[in-house]
Amino acid sequence: MIVFSAIGPMALNIFFPSMPSMMKVFDTDYGTVQFALTLYLTALAMAQLFVGPISDRVGRRPVVLWGMGICMAGSLTCIFAPTIGVLIMGRILQALGASTGMVMARSMIRDMHGLDKAASMIGYVTMVMVVAPMVSPTLGALLEKAFDWRAGFVLVLFVTAGVLAVSVSILGETHKGPYEAAGIGRMLGAFVTLLKQRRFNRHAFQISLSSAAFFTFLGGAPYVSIQLLGMSGVEYGLYFMVASLSYMAGNFTTGRMSERWGSDRLITLGTSVGLLGGLMLALAYVSDHFTPVSLFGCMGMIALGNGLCLPSGTASAISADKNHIGAAAGLSGFLQMATGALASYTVGIMLSDSAFPLVAMMASSVALAFIVNLISLNHRA
Repeated sequence: MIVFSAIGPMALNIFFPSMPSMMKVFDTDYGTVQFALTLYLTALAMAQLFVGPISDRVGRRPVVLWGMGICMAGSLTCIFAPTIGVLIMGRILQALGASTGMVMARSMIRDMHGLDKAASMIGYVTMVMVVAPMVSPTLGALLEKAFDWRAGFVLVLFVTAGVLAVSVSILGETHKGPYEAAGIGRMLGAFVTLLKQRRFNRHAFQISLSSAAFFTFLGGAPYVSIQLLGMSGVEYGLYFMVASLSYMAGNFTTGRMSERWGSDRLITLGTSVGLLGGLMLALAYVSDHFTPVSLFGCMGMIALGNGLCLPSGTASAISADKNHIGAAAGLSGFLQMATGALASYTVGIMLSDSAFPLVAMMASSVALAFIVNLISLNHRA
């Protein structure tokens, strides 16, 4: 589950250092190249709406196997893409396939464990899984320097093929029933049922807003770091490890303390730490101390907060209705990815000669996540 859920983040992050080179190769601008990121996130979000309910009907294992095959087809399309349009189509296929691993990992964990134990397990899985996005930007930059921009997609292809082979051999089925009937009407009905539940809404929107700060960073940081702060692609990848290690630290804490502290306390702590990181980033910008150290240092604090609140928030959203675990995993994942795609696209079109859009959107996202959680806690009290 760790490995097949890491395919999506790996394919997402290995792409970033090559974005400036793709502008030259395909003779296009940054906004057009960023569509390969924005539409990847959009497809990742939309696919999760269907992946979860489908798995409630046919089981988790078949969905994972088909998804890995589709991801391989997308990687091949990217490798042989003659134009930026074909490359974007390949990225969409990659996202459609990779979404299955992300949704099914959460669903399978919840199939086997209760709420706090599931939050603990998701924390551990995410902690190990985050190694992929942590090393992917650096690895992508090194591969591009040694070969060309296609090398990263080749690596994703081979990793996905290996995951598919292992999954065919050892992956078991965790969904023991009851299996839901097919039909778009029943799927939409499950979504309506979930959206009527305050518990689901609280956690689904909190994790979406917390994640939006990270996706804003993904969409704007390569441009700000390389074009405005003068960093190289390799330097960006190395600095990015600060955020990844911080996220791992938060995940590790969640894994160790979730059953002792409870999900609500970890969510409140995580959103508070994220808010502090956003405020410090805004302060660094307005005081003219905006440097790679301040940018990635504050992002590290936001990532630490996300590592504390996202596993518990995800487990709580999925646990809102035990009869719709797959649908809840899919819908919460959709809201999270859709918010991230919108944030990434917005910061991409707003950036020019100033980092203000990046700073403002990151700070606003963590502030809203903190407010949503605070209002929900007060309402319940």
